[in-house]
Amino acid sequence: MKELRIGNILIEHRHKRGITQDELAGYMGVSKASVSKWETGTTYPDITLLPRLASFFNISIDQLMGYDPQMNRKEIRSLYRQLCSAFSTLPFDQVMEQCREIAKKYYSCPPLLFQIGSLYVNHSMLPGSPEKSAETLEEAKALFLRVRKECDNPELAKQAQNMEAFCLLQLGRAEEAILLLEPLEMSMTSSEPVLAMAYQSVGNINNAQKILQTGIYSSVLHLLNHLCTYLTLCGKDVNAFEITCERLFSIADTFRIRTLHPGLLLTLYLHAAQGFMAFGNTEKVLDLLEKYTELAAGEIYPLKLHGDSYFNRLDDWFETILPLGSDLPRDERIIRKSMTEAVADNPVFRPLADNLRFRSIVRQLREMGLNA
Repeated sequence: MKELRIGNILIEHRHKRGITQDELAGYMGVSKASVSKWETGTTYPDITLLPRLASFFNISIDQLMGYDPQMNRKEIRSLYRQLCSAFSTLPFDQVMEQCREIAKKYYSCPPLLFQIGSLYVNHSMLPGSPEKSAETLEEAKALFLRVRKECDNPELAKQAQNMEAFCLLQLGRAEEAILLLEPLEMSMTSSEPVLAMAYQSVGNINNAQKILQTGIYSSVLHLLNHLCTYLTLCGKDVNAFEITCERLFSIADTFRIRTLHPGLLLTLYLHAAQGFMAFGNTEKVLDLLEKYTELAAGEIYPLKLHGDSYFNRLDDWFETILPLGSDLPRDERIIRKSMTEAVADNPVFRPLADNLRFRSIVRQLREMGLNA
């Protein structure tokens, strides 16, 4: 956290200009002892003196106080990592209070507020009660609303709108989410191919490949997420459900999601298993959950976003463009715990409680969680 550094700032600017404490004290109409106390941090200048001090050194009051109400990408990423770790090791209320203090201090920094809101959403299951989880989501929604209204970055504002709608949906307020998102702007065009061709025309093949790889990567992940959500809309139409699963896992296999993004594949296995449970296809459910467990307990850690031999231009994009870099939005210990609970404590799978294959799956997942 950044603290007020007025003492160090005074020393720095006084030395830069070759001014003694006596000279500064004379200009300000105070004693040399007062200036000395300001510089050692024993006391602060009276608030009415700040404009004159700033004017004397030809700097702003914020510069004088060493206060920057904004955080850069690197600082936000570092802070997010710290708070993720804190959520996995410290009491939930203690970390939430820390997050609230940070949000107050940097209330004019939309990128940071967005990530604090995302932290709330990604850890809203930790409090242990529906009421506290709902309170956490309400706080997140308020932060996303502020980002949406105050941000001058259209892309960040759009992301905040989507997250605000997600919070509303989780809070059981679907009608409000619809009102927030409608009318939905659909587009069949993309800038990546044109930009890639432009780079190719000027001989920059590396940038052309990077642009298209990031576009393909993002599109594949979006498509898989769309298909995963579509599974829940197939209703009682088992044929539509099975065809959607077939296409979904075909795409996942084609782009080697198992190694490229195992966390996403785990989500796909889980959603498909839940769907087949509704159709009473126990064998298919257990097959999917065994694949889920094999992957979750396999050599996929540490979990980070990364490229592969095909997507070999992504690493720089992760680090320079994505707010969290290659990091995932939750600490690995919490992720492993969630992986276990998603199966072992899922009411959808309760009818399988006495099934030997299911009990073996749960045992393996719990062992994985203990070894995290």
